[in-house]
Amino acid sequence: MFRGLPAFLFIVPSLVLIATFFIAPFVFNTGFAFVNWTSYSDRISWDGLDNFRYIWDLGILDQAIKVTVIYAVVVMIVQNAVSLTLAVMLQSTSAATSVFRTIFFVPVLISPLAAGYIWSAILRPNGPLNTIISAVIPGSFHYAWLGHNTSALICCAAVEAWKWSGLATLVYIAGLKSVPRTVIEAATVDGANRWTRFWHVKVPLLAPAFTFNVVVSFVGALSAFDIVMSTTSGGPGNATSVLNFALYRQYSQGFFGNASALSLVVTALVVVTAIPLVTWLRRREVTL
Repeated sequence: MFRGLPAFLFIVPSLVLIATFFIAPFVFNTGFAFVNWTSYSDRISWDGLDNFRYIWDLGILDQAIKVTVIYAVVVMIVQNAVSLTLAVMLQSTSAATSVFRTIFFVPVLISPLAAGYIWSAILRPNGPLNTIISAVIPGSFHYAWLGHNTSALICCAAVEAWKWSGLATLVYIAGLKSVPRTVIEAATVDGANRWTRFWHVKVPLLAPAFTFNVVVSFVGALSAFDIVMSTTSGGPGNATSVLNFALYRQYSQGFFGNASALSLVVTALVVVTAIPLVTWLRRREVTL
C-alpha cells in the first residue's frame, strides 16, 4: 500500500518529532536568553545581553564554566583510563570475563540519580569507604569527601566516570578484538614484548575507539547534572556547581531569562569544544 509514496515521506514523522521536541524548544530558548523574564513580574521585555552580564557580574557564569570544564576533563581521563585497563583485562572471551563484563556494565543501567545517592552514602564521613580505610589504617578516619572543594569535584567526576565506564569498556573491547591477529603475530616474531605490542600496535589501531570514547565522555560530562544534584547539590559552596546545575538554581529561583542564558552557554560550550576535539582526533586517526 506504500509502494507509490515518495521515499522522503517515510522520514516525515521523525522530522516532525525532531522539530517539535528539539529544534523548536532550542529556538525559543535562544530567544528567551535575551529577554527579562522572571516569576516576579508579569512582563517579558527585551534585555539584550543583560542576562549574560548579570550572571557574569554575580560570578555565576565564570565559576560554572571553570567547574564544568574541570569536571569534564577529569571524567574523560578517569573514564577512559579505567575502561581501557578493564578492556585489556577482559578482551579474551571466557565464562569468567563474560561475568565480569556484565558486572562492570551494571552501573550503565542504573539511574544517574540513584547512582549519585548510592555514592553519596558511601562517601559520608561515617560511610563504608571511611570505615574500610579505618580498618586498614590505625585510628578512625572520618574525612568528608564531599565536604571539601577539590575532593568533592573529583569524587563527583569519578562517580560520573564509574557510571559510564562499562559502556566505554565494551567499545574498547570491540576495538581490541578488531586488531588483526596476523599483525600481533608478526610483531611477536619481530621480538616485540607485550608492552611494545600494546603501545605500538594495538593503540594506533584503537584510534577510532579512542575518538568515540573521548568525545562521548567529554561532551557528556559538559552536560552533567544528575550526579551533581544527588551527591553535593552544587556544594560545598559552588565548588561543584556545573553549568546545568547553575541553570537549575536560576530557574528554580524564578530567573527564567538567566536560566535560558546559561542553557545557551552550555550549548555554545559543547559546540566550541566538541568540533575542534573531533577534528583533531579524526586527523590523528589518519596519522596513526
